[in-house]
Amino acid sequence: SRSGVDAEGQVQEGENSSQASAAAESSHTDLLARKSEMLVQYMLFKYNERELIKRSEMLKVIHRRYREQFPEILSRASEHMELVFGLVLREVRPNSHSYTLVSNLDLSDSESMRGDWGLPKNGLLMPLLGVIFLSGHRASEEDVWKFLNVLGIYDGRSHFIFGDTRKLITEDLVREEYLEYHQVPGSNPPRYEFLWGPKALTENCKTKVLQFLSKVNNLVPNALLPHYEEAWREEVESARARAAATSASTSASASTHSRATSSRSSHP
Repeated sequence: SRSGVDAEGQVQEGENSSQASAAAESSHTDLLARKSEMLVQYMLFKYNERELIKRSEMLKVIHRRYREQFPEILSRASEHMELVFGLVLREVRPNSHSYTLVSNLDLSDSESMRGDWGLPKNGLLMPLLGVIFLSGHRASEEDVWKFLNVLGIYDGRSHFIFGDTRKLITEDLVREEYLEYHQVPGSNPPRYEFLWGPKALTENCKTKVLQFLSKVNNLVPNALLPHYEEAWREEVESARARAAATSASTSASASTHSRATSSRSSHP
């Protein structure tokens, strides 16, 4: 019947429209990804040259016709810089439109921990600590490499920033006491895992890892979100407990001092 043909035509039109919309969205996403990668390369160059990163120059890099998309492109590039290189983009002064890159964690600044471009090789540490944390405070070597593969870093392949990544995560960061790497007891054939090292267990470092994870919340697998949220609550409660203990200690000290002063004044 004609009504059946019309209905079928409407369904076909709907499917075509949906496919066209999906294709347009995919094309837009690919464009943003390419432009953000261009900004990442520009930022790396400026960091190596120790020069300020200027908004006007970034617009030239991606082309001014993408001015409207610039905030989203810059956001993606900034997230990539923090996730992969441990560098945070910060404006020098409010409304100056000039930026600089700073490390998101106060780590060793030894020459052995710097790559060929002068970039901190320990920039990988923050995401690594995050992966270990979200894996129940110990992550298998296999899971760590799966994560690094997502970032374009592969075992046995030299990275232009991190060099020999296996040496970096199993020797250098272990020697700096930020990571522990050892064989799983009783495993045969041998399996290895990563844990936080002594320096990573400091309160300052733990807080920074949690802050980092909150920024890349959209990258956290859904299965790990409950664990992540629970850890946040534990950290907040722990901070409150420490603050309360400090306050109580201060009050007790003040009370003791007051009684001692009163006692001395009543016995000349």
